[in-house]
Amino acid sequence: MTQGIKLGIAILCLLCLADMPYGFYQLVRLVAFAGFAYLAYDAKQNNNESIEIWIYGFLALLFQPFLKISLGRELWNMIDVLVAGGLLLSLSGIIKSKK
Repeated sequence: MTQGIKLGIAILCLLCLADMPYGFYQLVRLVAFAGFAYLAYDAKQNNNESIEIWIYGFLALLFQPFLKISLGRELWNMIDVLVAGGLLLSLSGIIKSKK
């Protein structure tokens, strides 16, 4: 299940690079928040490294939909690419988590 969440968030982050309506970005923030919160919870339950828990927790706070974090479109695009790349690398096994 975590692989599907990671892939889904990565795809949504890459779609954010296109010119989409504002509602799409709000949906991405909500889905990413919920997905990263679940990934942090799952990492905690599986006794993974605390760094993984902290990364997912930070990303959940960064993407949270309740208080908009205004970083500008260019910076958000860079964040989206970095997050998508990190998630895809973790899926490919290049970045390994302890399970």
